[in-house]
Amino acid sequence: MKYVLGLGTNIGDRLKNLNECIKTFELAPGTQIIKKSAVYETSPVGYANQQDFYNCCVLAESDLNPHEMLGLCLGVECGLGRVRSFKNGPRIIDADLLLAEDKIIRTPNLIVPHARMNERLFVLLPLLDLFENGVAFGFDFSSRISEIKDQQIKKTNIQPGLPACSDI
Repeated sequence: MKYVLGLGTNIGDRLKNLNECIKTFELAPGTQIIKKSAVYETSPVGYANQQDFYNCCVLAESDLNPHEMLGLCLGVECGLGRVRSFKNGPRIIDADLLLAEDKIIRTPNLIVPHARMNERLFVLLPLLDLFENGVAFGFDFSSRISEIKDQQIKKTNIQPGLPACSDI
């Protein structure tokens, strides 16, 4: 099954955090990252008194079912040191299950498509890197981009998995 995952970080070496997260996902049996968006630098949403985030989206293919993929996301976060101090607070890594092919899932533990993805430029713009026509698994997200006015976001020239330009 194919999945879209949203990744974000604003603590420490943000590019390293994204790269470690991607590497960790690829260590899961039967799971591979098949496409990555560019990295976007974004202002925090919700709790504003924190450092800007690096965000990206990845397209993964996995033998895992959606609930198992959610478990993998939570395990990767924990393994990389995420501590949930308070809602929308700073985080070393955030790994969200955004889409699971054309599945619509509404359970107490999992909502797919992700409940707030339509409200977040840091999800929709990287998603456009993965699905240039603005449609992901039948979900048309492109029209929502122009509706969001209050979020600051900047596409960087950084691609996850590669060193930052300043590191070359």
